Amino acid sequence: MAIQDVLSVSQLNRSIKMLLERDSQLQDVWVRGEISNFTHHSSGHMYFTLKDDQSRLKVVMFASYNRFLRFLPKNGTKAIVRGSISAFERDGAYQLYAREMQPDGIGSLYLAFEQLKEKLAAEGLFATERKRTLPRFPKRVGVVTSPTGAAIRDICTTIRRRYPQADIVLAPAIVQGVEAPLSIVKAIRNINRETGIDVLIVGRGGGSIEELWAFNDEQVARAIASSLIPVISAVGHETDVTIADFVADVRAATPTAAAELAVPHYLEWLERVSQLDTRMQRAMRQRTIQERKRLDGLSQSYAMRQPQRRLEEAAQRLDSVQLRMKQSMKQLMRLRREQYSRLSEQMKRYRISEQLNERHAKVMTLRSRLDARMRQQWQQKQLQFGSRLAQLDALSPLKVMQRGFSLVYSGDQLVKSVNQFASGDELVVRLSDGSATARVERIEREEKQNGSQEDGPGNTRK
Repeated sequence: MAIQDVLSVSQLNRSIKMLLERDSQLQDVWVRGEISNFTHHSSGHMYFTLKDDQSRLKVVMFASYNRFLRFLPKNGTKAIVRGSISAFERDGAYQLYAREMQPDGIGSLYLAFEQLKEKLAAEGLFATERKRTLPRFPKRVGVVTSPTGAAIRDICTTIRRRYPQADIVLAPAIVQGVEAPLSIVKAIRNINRETGIDVLIVGRGGGSIEELWAFNDEQVARAIASSLIPVISAVGHETDVTIADFVADVRAATPTAAAELAVPHYLEWLERVSQLDTRMQRAMRQRTIQERKRLDGLSQSYAMRQPQRRLEEAAQRLDSVQLRMKQSMKQLMRLRREQYSRLSEQMKRYRISEQLNERHAKVMTLRSRLDARMRQQWQQKQLQFGSRLAQLDALSPLKVMQRGFSLVYSGDQLVKSVNQFASGDELVVRLSDGSATARVERIEREEKQNGSQEDGPGNTRK
C-alpha cells in the first residue's frame, strides 16, 4: 500500500460519520431501552445511555428538543426515543441524536399516534386551506359526546347562558373503550343527516391517554374531515392533543371553551349594539349642529340677505359682456374687410388670367411639337420593321427549300453526316411542299483533302 493512502484518525472518523448520515434508514429510527448514566448539563442538553440486556447506545438530546418533553427522564426509566444515528468525530463513537422521547409505558400508543398523524398530514387533512369558518349566529348546535358525561352538561350550561335562542341537538356516543370509535363515527354521520345544524361540537371531558384514545382513531378522524358541518374538537383538557384536534376546523381546549366558540354571548352583542346606538346618536347630534351652523351662515350671507341686488349685479355684468362682445365683433369685421381689400389688390397686380392664357398657349405649342415627333418616330419604326421582316423571310428555311434543297431526318434528329444512319434505315425527307420516306440502300463517303471521309449529298434513294 502506498504511503499516500494512509488516513488520519480525523479523516477516518469523518468518513464513518458521512457513511452513517447517508443511510436514510438511520436518519429516522425509534429505539426502546432503559435510561442510565443520565446527565442534564447546565447548557440544557441531555446525555444518557439506552441499554437492554445485551447492548448499550449513547444518546444526546439537545436543549432545542428536550424542552418539549412532558416527563422528566431519570436513571432506570424505560423510554422510546426517536432520532438519527451519526458519529461524534472527536471520540470516534457513534450515538443517537434524539429528537423525541416518551416513557415506554405509553410509547407504543405515542408511536401509533405519530404514524397516523404523519399519514393524515400527507393526505392534506390538516391543511389550513380546508378549515372552515364557524357561523357567527348559529340557530342549531350539534353535539357528539356521552349523554351522561360532564361534557354535555358544561356545553348545555354555557350555550344557554351565552345564547339561549340556540337549539342544542345531541347525538349520543360512547367516548371511551373499544366500541367508542365506531360509536363516534355513527353519531357524526347521524348528526350530518339532520337539517339546519350550523356547527358541530365533538369531544368529551378529561382523562388518561388511554381514555382519550378513541379520538386518535383513523375512522374518527376521517369522519370529522368528511363532515358537511363545521366541527369544533373539544377533547380533554388544555394539555391533551388528539388527532381529532388536527382534523377539526377549530380546536377548543375544553368542552366549555368549545361552547363559547360555537355561540356568541348575547350580552356582549347587546352591549355592542348599545355602544353603536350611542355612537350613532352622538354622530347625528354633531351632524345636526354642523348643518345648523351652515344654515345660519347661509342665511346671514350677502346673497341671502339681498338676493335682488345679486340679480341686478349679474344683469349689469351681462350687459357689460354683451357690449364688449359687440365692440369686438365690429373690430374683427373691420380687420377682415381690410385683409380682403389687400388680397384683392394683390390679385390684380399678379394678372392671373393673362398668365393662364400664356401658359395655355405654350402648352398647345408643346403638344403640336410632340405629335409631330411621335408621327416621325412611328414612320421610322415601320420602315425598320419591314426591312427586318424581309431579312427574316429571305433567311427562312422554307425559302431555301423552294430553291431545290431538302432536309433529311433520322427519327427526330436532323441528318448531317452519313455516320448517323446505316444501310436499310428509313429516313424522312422534308421538302418545301411535303415530305417523303426513303430507305438507305448504299452509302458512299467522299474523301477530304486530309484523307478523312465526309458525308455528301446523294447518298439516299427513294
